[in-house]
Amino acid sequence: MATFPEYRGARAHSAPEIRWRLFVGAAVAASPCPPTPSERESSRLQPLLRRVAKTVLALMLLAPVAHADDANALRTAAATEKARPRPQQFDRIQFLARPDVTGATLSPDGRHVAYLREEGRNRGVWLLPAAGGAPKRLLSQTDAAQLSWSRDSRWLFLASPRQLFALATAGQAGSGAIAKLGGRWEREFETADPVSPAAAIVLESPPLVSRLPKRWRLYRIGVDGKQTLLHEDARQIVGFAFDDRAKLAFVNRVENDKYVVYRIAGGRLREAMRCVNLERCTLLSAGNDGNALLQTNVGSDRIRIARLDAGGKLQTLQDDPRGEADLDEVVLDPLTRQPLIASYRSTVVANYGLTADAKRHVDAIENRYPQRNLRIEVGRGAGARWLVHERAGSLKGERLHLYDPGSGDFREILGHAGFHHDRTPEPRLPEAQMARKIAFAYPGSDGMRLQGFVLLPPGIDPARAPLVAHVHGGPFNLFRPEFSAQSQLLANRGYAVFEPNFRGSTGLGREYMFAGKGDFGNGRVQQDIVDGVRYLLAQGIGDGDRVGMIGASFGGYSALQGVTFQPELFKVGVAAVPPADFGWVLRSYSRSVDQLSRGIPLSTSMRLLSLDPADAAVAERLRAQSPIANAPRMNRPVLLLAGGDDERVPIRSVLHYAAELKTLDKDVSLFVDAEGRHQLADPLTREAYLYLMERILHQRLGGAAPKPPSRELRAHLKRNMLISGSDFRGDMP
Repeated sequence: MATFPEYRGARAHSAPEIRWRLFVGAAVAASPCPPTPSERESSRLQPLLRRVAKTVLALMLLAPVAHADDANALRTAAATEKARPRPQQFDRIQFLARPDVTGATLSPDGRHVAYLREEGRNRGVWLLPAAGGAPKRLLSQTDAAQLSWSRDSRWLFLASPRQLFALATAGQAGSGAIAKLGGRWEREFETADPVSPAAAIVLESPPLVSRLPKRWRLYRIGVDGKQTLLHEDARQIVGFAFDDRAKLAFVNRVENDKYVVYRIAGGRLREAMRCVNLERCTLLSAGNDGNALLQTNVGSDRIRIARLDAGGKLQTLQDDPRGEADLDEVVLDPLTRQPLIASYRSTVVANYGLTADAKRHVDAIENRYPQRNLRIEVGRGAGARWLVHERAGSLKGERLHLYDPGSGDFREILGHAGFHHDRTPEPRLPEAQMARKIAFAYPGSDGMRLQGFVLLPPGIDPARAPLVAHVHGGPFNLFRPEFSAQSQLLANRGYAVFEPNFRGSTGLGREYMFAGKGDFGNGRVQQDIVDGVRYLLAQGIGDGDRVGMIGASFGGYSALQGVTFQPELFKVGVAAVPPADFGWVLRSYSRSVDQLSRGIPLSTSMRLLSLDPADAAVAERLRAQSPIANAPRMNRPVLLLAGGDDERVPIRSVLHYAAELKTLDKDVSLFVDAEGRHQLADPLTREAYLYLMERILHQRLGGAAPKPPSRELRAHLKRNMLISGSDFRGDMP
């Protein structure tokens, strides 16, 4: 969802205290918008303006040609969805069911799949033989959320908040805690050692406040608990790579606002490359010849696989063949640590084999599961299998398949089941009745090619369907071709749902991410969302008289922008954990320890992204264009949801906005989970979110009516619904 950092000063408020605060008068913060530039330009600017005009004219002439195929493909997809059978209406709680199997991972030798299974109120560790046979439970209870295999495939590492546990899988003795995690000198499990047979890599960080000199320490810890200090540094370590002799060959550390990769030679650090302005330089592996493999966008717009040679030269090994997306994942050979598969997951998911053998197998897997979001784990050795994780925008959870590279056979494993917060089992939502997530490109009003997804309700004329823009958080984040509970529920209720990846979204290259240029008020980024909605309407998708906007975090902020500045288009807004003044939130973040890029202060990252919280002009522009400053002009119904202990968007900012709207007699509704944080993780609160969203959109846009709340949900609503607007009166508490 969001990338907002933690707000350490936030605290929980009781519901009565929140009610009292709500009706305390709120000072109106609005001020006139900045004046528009004069139309009379100086003579020295006229040549530049003529060149700009020629460029804009060229873009206008080229845009219809460049986007004709996009529009045709979108209309064809819409016709296909219209011809599908109408689905049944599923209970909203089915969209929130959690899978009972998580964290499945293949051993490096390809002989076993380990996974976590929820069993009642316990989470156990299980092992499944890849060649066939019954699974067995290795551990009945763990609080670890993921599993990592040792290189020799004989141990599993389980990292919990307080300890690192080594679990034997091959019948050998010795299972137990091998290292403490957390603590004042915080220790974090980084990864299983990629070169030693049975060891883990742990990074120790200094306390936030200490009189002692700051030191970061990298340790190798064996399954016997023996620890070896690999490197100690006065700078924060954010990456490392080992050579084939198990020696630390490279480290990547933070130096002010940049990352610097160092080669280790003779016990000394020698600078190998620099990554500035938020460039990525993730170390993957190293060889004995002084070379390193990286995931990087240094010298390129997109993240790619590159080799850094001993002389400091960077050579591209693989870049997105479609010329669009950042590299998402690299699958390395478990034995040689050479790259086998490159994966991209932005608008279109694609896996590419990087050797002749890997290409043959990847092509076989892609042909078996076409147009799916596939993640592939590779096993090496006699009888090794590969593990295929199958996902899709229409598939809740994932399906798991074992692939035999020797015979070419596939076998589905670990049949999926889900459960609710009360542990009631729940079968998987039938994919055949879910909306398909359609990737499409559209032109921004300035000519930039933008990306997004649309979900269309099956069996319904898309031109007659109400349209909802669902905006992602961040804003430096993106929608992927994966299942979204909110979007799928809305499509199931008869709405067309637009998921825009506006400029500033990640995963589509540096230029795309930086193209927002800090214009996150009522400016260019918001216009991208509006342009996408109008583009869909022009293609016969959505009823232009029934359009709304929803979102969480930055998405909620955007929804408030929509009902404030584009009320002729957006008839209703649903905003969860929204900052009502993005600039104010950024200023509070500048004092936060959280980070957008690891090791780099958030204020530094925001400055590089043209959102410097210390820049008075930026702060004033965002304030003048904020929903709170323009509350008097907001005349659409709006639903706000917030957490009383939100660590990212302080509750007082949401209360101030709600109080201001209430004072102005606006149609506002407010739900506050007094104990909720930014993610609003409480299961009843998550169901309340869906119910309230269903209800207000049904009232205002005409989608299907929600199922009445259960007794338990009704009681939760009564406790936490602090303001009931016109859409929540009557049978609401």
